[in-house]
Amino acid sequence: MNSDVSAAWRYHNGTKHSVASLRAHRHYLDWETKPRPFKVYPTLEPIPLPRDLPASRMPALAAIATLETSHSKDEYHPDLTTLTRLLHFSAGITRKKVYPDGQEHHFRAAACTGALYHIDFYVICGDLPGLAAGVYHFGPHNFSLHQLRAGDHRGVLVEATGGEPSVAHAPVILACASTYWRNAWKYQARAYRHCFWDSGTLLANLLAAAAADEVPARVICGFVDDTVTALLGLDPLREAPLALVALGYEPGATPRHPPVPAIALETLPLSSREVDYPAIREMQTASSLQTSNEVHAWRDSPALPVSRLPPSGEIIALRRFGEAALPTDTIDSVITRRGSTRQFDHAPITFEQLSTILHSGTCGVAADYGASSSDLYLIVNAVEGLAPGTYVYRRDAQALERLRAGNFRRDAGSLGLGQELPADASVNIYMLRNLEPLLARFGNRGYRVAQLDAAIAGGKLYLAAYALRLGASGLTFFDDDVTEFFSPHAAGKSVMFLMAVGKGQKNTATTDEHR
Repeated sequence: MNSDVSAAWRYHNGTKHSVASLRAHRHYLDWETKPRPFKVYPTLEPIPLPRDLPASRMPALAAIATLETSHSKDEYHPDLTTLTRLLHFSAGITRKKVYPDGQEHHFRAAACTGALYHIDFYVICGDLPGLAAGVYHFGPHNFSLHQLRAGDHRGVLVEATGGEPSVAHAPVILACASTYWRNAWKYQARAYRHCFWDSGTLLANLLAAAAADEVPARVICGFVDDTVTALLGLDPLREAPLALVALGYEPGATPRHPPVPAIALETLPLSSREVDYPAIREMQTASSLQTSNEVHAWRDSPALPVSRLPPSGEIIALRRFGEAALPTDTIDSVITRRGSTRQFDHAPITFEQLSTILHSGTCGVAADYGASSSDLYLIVNAVEGLAPGTYVYRRDAQALERLRAGNFRRDAGSLGLGQELPADASVNIYMLRNLEPLLARFGNRGYRVAQLDAAIAGGKLYLAAYALRLGASGLTFFDDDVTEFFSPHAAGKSVMFLMAVGKGQKNTATTDEHR
């Protein structure tokens, strides 16, 4: 089923935004059924995590730009404190606001569409300093782990990933999974895209925090879905595993796994009722892998040649800050103050700032799918040292190619669902992808790779902007209009992600929502 890529095209085309589609399907938010923002296991005893966490010392921009941390010793086992740092700075609560009516709003470490937080982390580990081997759920609401299974079950994931070496030698594997309804309540069937957008921004935080702590980390997209679903006790009609992250390194082989009996642990209801969107489940099923042999073949499929159009416009080399001029804020402080900007000032950012953001956000991801980068297209509204217009980023040359000169603020607003944010931003960065070769290589699962990889890059851009004390916000878009706007250069490509960057207006609040 994964090889029949008509499923990916059917889902992708069926969930595109257009002016006509939004007018025809006016979805309203039923506030009485808004889902609970946390997955809660009421019968499991919480295992409190340490709250006194040591600070990192690596500058944030260096951590964001790190491609991969290699193990410098024979082995590296994260202890409970290190694991807690990674969980907190990727999926934890960084602050909260209490409203006059007593309601609380929790600000989370990573941005999420609609601030709905449908992505959960699960920990699968052997014995660690301070934590017994087991399968655990991370609960941000009580800053605790909840043990779903006792014992070392890492071997299940070794088999499920077709013997992926980083998993076979990982003391800890994290799994991120989505509960569909917690996002589909607002975004309907398009929420399957958001599964990967929101896990991508979360993983961008995780990878930066891991780099700062010198923890080897690798993202894994190839695995037998049913096996991981069963191990975590997920409801396959309502939840799905999205990605794994192998953390740390140990030289020995992972112990063989014991039999894995089915579990069905009680969780608190999310809302009084849920609406089913079959297109989400159909796309998840169509992009699933069935056996470890299939996973092995998927991972080892030959890379397709990269084709790039020769430049036709002016080439402008990036002008990054020198080492001495870079801010030294740590990733801890950047994540803690990060939010999603609600209003941008029309004041320009500098070309040095934009160059540094582009470099930091596009250094790649250590992942089992190899190099799989989106093409970055820009609408520049206000950047000192760079004329307004449209550009494409040429990674190989570390340069921008000018496509069109002119003022396109109004177009930026129109392309971003008519919102003011992209029109007011200094620059809008669109991640586009030619899906055909990726689907030819990876099948329907290539659609997951395209969305996730773009979102991780978007999350890195997010963090880099905040490291430079700028504002940023992830936005949604009119799909085909964006492609048409950047054509003929972007002809045949699909939009994966949009990030608006600029100077946030003073005295305006931020949320941790991207829209």
